[in-house]
Amino acid sequence: MPPLWSSQHAEVEDHLEIGFRDLIELRFVKAFIDAGVGLLAIRNCLEYARKCVEDERPFSTRRFETDGRTIFLESIEKAGESKLIDLKKRQYVFKQVIERTFKDLDIEDDTVVSWRPFHGKRSIVIDPNRAFGQPIASDFGVPTVALAQAVQAEGSVEDVARLFDVSVNVVRDAVTFEDELMKAA
Repeated sequence: MPPLWSSQHAEVEDHLEIGFRDLIELRFVKAFIDAGVGLLAIRNCLEYARKCVEDERPFSTRRFETDGRTIFLESIEKAGESKLIDLKKRQYVFKQVIERTFKDLDIEDDTVVSWRPFHGKRSIVIDPNRAFGQPIASDFGVPTVALAQAVQAEGSVEDVARLFDVSVNVVRDAVTFEDELMKAA
C-alpha cells in the first residue's frame, strides 16, 4: 500500500522528515485508529476529504473540523466497515474524536498553525514559525527543554523563572511537560 500522504519534506532522501501539518495529520489518524476505525476507512476518508476540503492535508483544516463527521461516516460506508454499531452512536463517537482532537489546536485562515501539546494549556505551544517548531513557553519563546534543564541545574523553579524572566507557573508546566515526554519515550 502507498503511504497515506507524502511528507511536506519529501525532498529529504536519506531519512524520513515530517512537517508540522504532517504531525497534525498523524494525530488524526491515531485518534481514529484508537476509536476503532479501520485503516481502509481512514484511507477512503482521506481521499474523499482531500476532494471536499481541497487540501492535500485535510485533517489539519478548519473545514475538516466542521465536515469531518460526515466525511468519515460516508467513507466508512464506502469501505464496508462493520454496521454493528448504530449510526447515532458512530456520529457521537466521531463528533467526540474530532472535537477532542481540535481542542488543543489553533487555527488561522482555515489551517492549523500551532498546537498546545500540554493538555491543551496555553502555556506551551508548538508553532512551526517559532523556535524551529520545538515546544516553547508560548508567551516567552523559551524552549521547554531549556527551562526544564535549567531547573535541574539550578534546583529551583523560582530561580529559573527569575533568570529567564518567565512566570513560575510556566516553568512548572515546562518541567512537567518535559517529564511527561521522557516517560512517553
